[in-house]
Amino acid sequence: MDTTSSRRRFIQNTLGLSAMAALGAGKVLAKEEGALPEAAPDLSINTGTLPQGKIGNLSISRFVLGGNLITHYTHSRDLMYVYKLAEHYNTHERVQDTLLQAERNGINTVSIHTVPQLELMIKHHRERGGKLQWIVCCTAKPEDQWDDYVKQVDMLIRLKVSAIYLFGVAADRLVKDGRMDLVAKCVELVKERGLPSGVGGHDLRVIQECEKNKIPADFYIKTFHHHNYPSAPRPDELTEPTREVPGYWCLNPQETIDFMKTVEKPWFAFKVMAAGAIPPRDAFTYAFNNGADHVLAGMFDFEMDEDVKIAREVLADVKRERPWRS
Repeated sequence: MDTTSSRRRFIQNTLGLSAMAALGAGKVLAKEEGALPEAAPDLSINTGTLPQGKIGNLSISRFVLGGNLITHYTHSRDLMYVYKLAEHYNTHERVQDTLLQAERNGINTVSIHTVPQLELMIKHHRERGGKLQWIVCCTAKPEDQWDDYVKQVDMLIRLKVSAIYLFGVAADRLVKDGRMDLVAKCVELVKERGLPSGVGGHDLRVIQECEKNKIPADFYIKTFHHHNYPSAPRPDELTEPTREVPGYWCLNPQETIDFMKTVEKPWFAFKVMAAGAIPPRDAFTYAFNNGADHVLAGMFDFEMDEDVKIAREVLADVKRERPWRS
């Protein structure tokens, strides 16, 4: 054997691999420093379509991207490290790719609350060719921050979002305090500005009181999931409309099913997977079969393709008593 030649080949191969590794590391570093912006995914490659419903002039996919994971609010019970994990994983760049990935899969709408990064998120999505519709709620407290609430609504109008709704946390509180006048004021504020206006809630009483008081909401966003999962609450733990520990966000699913049958306005169901405790097929089937017109689902990028495929299959074989209201 020619040991000199063998040694030369070994050195050449080693140097080549080292150079490739250095180049890769350089690309990673450059990307972190913003020198190598990643190309936008090709939106012309559509991996599927989704049925849609109408709210006013809006055509909205029945499966909607929920905003909690892309804003790092994971509802991870007492596992507090998961919030930081989501924050480190879902960087701004990854969120942008996730938005376009949703669009490629046939999702045409995202629902999110006002967060500091929202304006930049929408701006960069549109700059990359994205055309998602944005349904957004304001986080200012209307009962003691009315001026701030109006400013948030007007900021969303400037951002050209598609619809605005009263944050479920706020609506729960206002209904509990008997402030239906303020619920109506929030709904009418948005309608005066020409956008579809909705009301969110965890507590079913929000929807019940809106219907009773003829609040002119265009749609509702209400939590909905069953209690058949390992970490579900025991009967004696069902003490509030929603609790983080044990994790539940729909106090009485059967009561929700029964009441929503009487509601003629479109219903977006959220927390359908109980913040990740219920498998997607089980959750989506339960929500659509029991009357939801649209389902919001928080998804990481690696879950997206499979979850949308499941939603498409569920929608193709839906069995429901409540008519589609959108």
